Amino acid sequence: MLKNIQICLLTLIGALASINSYAGAQIEEPLSNSVKAMMQRSISDKAVPTLTFASPEEGEAWLNEMSRRLQKRIPDTNYREDLLRTVHYEATRAGLDPQMVLGLIQVESGFKKYALSSVGARGFMQVMPFWARSIGATDHNLFLLRTNLRYGCTILRHYIDIEHGDLYRALGRYNGSLGKPQYPNLVLGAWRKNWDYSTKNWNYAPKNT
Repeated sequence: MLKNIQICLLTLIGALASINSYAGAQIEEPLSNSVKAMMQRSISDKAVPTLTFASPEEGEAWLNEMSRRLQKRIPDTNYREDLLRTVHYEATRAGLDPQMVLGLIQVESGFKKYALSSVGARGFMQVMPFWARSIGATDHNLFLLRTNLRYGCTILRHYIDIEHGDLYRALGRYNGSLGKPQYPNLVLGAWRKNWDYSTKNWNYAPKNT
């Protein structure tokens, strides 16, 4: 019994260490007034998350497929689909690939809503608290699903703009490891291995009701 408990503790410690190893540690830098205003407008948008596809069938096919892939990590169907709809909405409105954002979340937090890194990064996309002071409000709860994804996607878009479209370098900035290949390679690898998706190959199968 004692041995089993020790094994469980070691497993838990290893899991927590893996989260902390790659959790975001964005570096606080001064923002120009124009950039700050743009990011503030993005954060304040109140629209309801929706899937944006050429047809409702394509949207449902994407949701079904991503939900199937995410099921082991998030067993609750309603919460899983809410997460996926929000990821798709927030990523799309920020000009990001939703599947890439899923890869980033996998690496950053392992899809753990309340993940907290050793440097204070919070939630699914491991957002640093200083961003709430810089572009939002100090009472914003970065553990809330939509708030976290809104901040994370807005921040990554900001870094992509700084790097003139270079996603690899932008990912390095997002993790606070600019110039080091490990983190961008992890995100791109997770994206390609687990979340790559093309609407050209989807098969629409309505859910049983």
